Amino acid sequence: MCISTGEAEFSGTIVYCGRQHHPEHGLIHVLGYQNTAANLADGPNAMLLHRPTRQLSSRHFLPAGRTGDVLHRMVTAVESATAEADGVAWMGAESQPVQVFDHDVYTVLLAADPTAVLAVLRQVPQHRRPVLDPDLLRFYADHFPDHTIAVCCFENADAQRAKPLLLWYHPLDPDRLTVPALDSHTGTAPDLDAAVTVDHWVLLSTDQAPSGWGTPVAYPGDIRHRLRAFLPTTVVGRHFGYAQTLPNGDFTISHRDLLSGDLDRIERLQPTCH
Repeated sequence: MCISTGEAEFSGTIVYCGRQHHPEHGLIHVLGYQNTAANLADGPNAMLLHRPTRQLSSRHFLPAGRTGDVLHRMVTAVESATAEADGVAWMGAESQPVQVFDHDVYTVLLAADPTAVLAVLRQVPQHRRPVLDPDLLRFYADHFPDHTIAVCCFENADAQRAKPLLLWYHPLDPDRLTVPALDSHTGTAPDLDAAVTVDHWVLLSTDQAPSGWGTPVAYPGDIRHRLRAFLPTTVVGRHFGYAQTLPNGDFTISHRDLLSGDLDRIERLQPTCH
């Protein structure tokens, strides 16, 4: 249910993308990502996430604080009204240095050029430093040239207590909401011709939704004000799972289709080589 740099099992993936006009940052997208990880590699491991933005830094990562269940609260809000998808349509589809910083249980490397990551890998603490396949990094460089890649390094002891990854960014296309779902758990580049088993909750929101759209989310009363400003009031969502297989790719939907509430318009998006 994601790309890892070593052998791993991931289950119960929740991915969220919201579109909103933030009072300070303007029109942004917010990504939420969480799963249950079991590291099967001999040493440290990492998840790779790609975002359609040219500018991403540590300041875009939002600390979850005590609210480690924020994505599960969104699932709870929509679960009763969500039916299993009948099918998914298919879509063919300023440089910055590598930044290294700690966030929750991860050491994160951010790069506009994924091939530059190897040169700074020694900055990752040894207990979290994974073995990176150069061909995997070249895959991202070839298929996501306008994106920023986040390599989230972790050790097995920390994987189970990770809080959701939450970050905001200015998207390349504000009217298309996309969540990462490419699949490869062996440390090698994903097979784009493969059909993969999915286990995903896909959650979406927009602050331009009409009255009565979506399901309200109940947040705890002590949630941090700064975090709450990035979270939706209402969400829609769909579960893709129960041994369902789909073409390898991400999930995407246009803002127009999201406003209509037609989640049958969620598509699988496959990257193309540039």
